[in-house]
Amino acid sequence: MNVKADPVPAAWPLLLRARAEMVDAIERTLAGHRLPPLAWYDVLWALEQAPGRTLRMGMLAEALVVSRSHLSHLVARLEAAKLVARRKSADDRRGAVALLTDRGAALRLSMWPVYREAVAAEFARHLRPADARGLAASLRRLLVSRRRAKVC
Repeated sequence: MNVKADPVPAAWPLLLRARAEMVDAIERTLAGHRLPPLAWYDVLWALEQAPGRTLRMGMLAEALVVSRSHLSHLVARLEAAKLVARRKSADDRRGAVALLTDRGAALRLSMWPVYREAVAAEFARHLRPADARGLAASLRRLLVSRRRAKVC
């Protein structure tokens, strides 16, 4: 395979490095404002978007943007901080759901201005609108193909 003719071998590691560096920079920005880590925001935001601010743990994992690893531990920490509550699932007594508390919603809302500015500084300012639209379209196609692969 001719690497110069095929841009994929160069694009993949660049995507991974860019993601890691942007997430690290955003984490530093949140910490500099004495705010919780991005993973906390991610869980709080996913729950806020859900009907009734509640998701089964498996659905919560699928809704996360930043990190899906150690979700039970992360939810336990959020529960200890009274930002989420865990309950038995009404549909399946063996399953559990996570519920966003009012305190969790308030924290997510207070984190948003800092997070928004960090995303603008680390990501948005480097993209022309056409680049952002193209990147979004490409990533959307990747995600749709992954979802189809999971169903099959």
